[in-house]
Amino acid sequence: MRLSLLMFAALLVLAPAVTTARAPTDAHLYQRSCASCHGADGRGRTQEELGFETPVPDFSDCRFASREPDPDWHAVIHEGGPVRAFDRMMPAFGDALTDDEIEEILAHVRTFCDDPRWPRGEFNLPRPLFTEKAFPEDEMVFTASGDGETAELEILYEKRFGPVGMVELLVPLVSVDPATGGSASGVGDIAIGYKHTIYSNLDSGNIFSLGAEVILPTGDEEEGLGKGTTVLEPFLAYGRLLPAGSFFQLHAFAEFPTESDFDDEVGLRLMLGRTWTGGGAFGRAWSPMLEALSVRDLTSGAKTKVDLVPQLQVALNQRQHILLNVGVRLPVSETVGRDTQYVAYLLWDWFDGGFFDGW
Repeated sequence: MRLSLLMFAALLVLAPAVTTARAPTDAHLYQRSCASCHGADGRGRTQEELGFETPVPDFSDCRFASREPDPDWHAVIHEGGPVRAFDRMMPAFGDALTDDEIEEILAHVRTFCDDPRWPRGEFNLPRPLFTEKAFPEDEMVFTASGDGETAELEILYEKRFGPVGMVELLVPLVSVDPATGGSASGVGDIAIGYKHTIYSNLDSGNIFSLGAEVILPTGDEEEGLGKGTTVLEPFLAYGRLLPAGSFFQLHAFAEFPTESDFDDEVGLRLMLGRTWTGGGAFGRAWSPMLEALSVRDLTSGAKTKVDLVPQLQVALNQRQHILLNVGVRLPVSETVGRDTQYVAYLLWDWFDGGFFDGW
């Protein structure tokens, strides 16, 4: 009996020590490492409480917290704010926390946005030259293309509305036959569109969106700057996360001119790519991609035109919100009268900062 009582007493004494020795949960890791600045609720402490002027982000704001993928958050936690050209007041925790602990903290940070309708930033895949993305964005994209007879500069503005909506405005500036001095130049057919994410699930790695564009006959048809009719273009966009930084995107669409003199058209665009990151996973992102484009008129006997578009997207600045993509569009079927086209865009994700920020 005396031995049993001694063993029981020993267990009572050792129990707190055993409890303390257990690995902390993700919430405890966050409280220990982050809450002093970011607050227990993720909303951030006031400047008066912090003692410095730099405001801290509100992790409960889904509009901010949902749009960046975990690797970007991981980089800032591990290396500190300057790795993405943010303030040095965000210290580096790479020597204090393991990679697994950082991932556990991120899992807790993700709970502060409690609206599951917002697609996660992992689905903000690299933008192809032609394939529509499923992820709603806040961007400006300047795309230049030319094939020896026609040169074009497209200015695209995209604006998110709420968790799943996005509107866009596309203004093309067209020059026809510039090789011979330019027979005509001016504004082409302006397009107005809307995109709506209908499903996204990070566990399955899938995102779907539906949308539509109205292409207006603002370009001079006689000068070759426009089509000469209003065109309705419904579309479906799909994104799929694949292992090892790879990804797949699909864009199916149809074009329905409002005048009977023009043929209806259907098209399918497929894209496969992968992202590599330099600097020990914290540096510049490089994304080689390959698009396959097909389009066919909905008329009897029509042939399908197929193109391949190898391309490379690269982040130009530290914050990685200024991106360059360069590629070439190669006709592989129905090639008569269709020349090789050279295409490049400059993309500015303006929600992440000004154009000259983050270099």
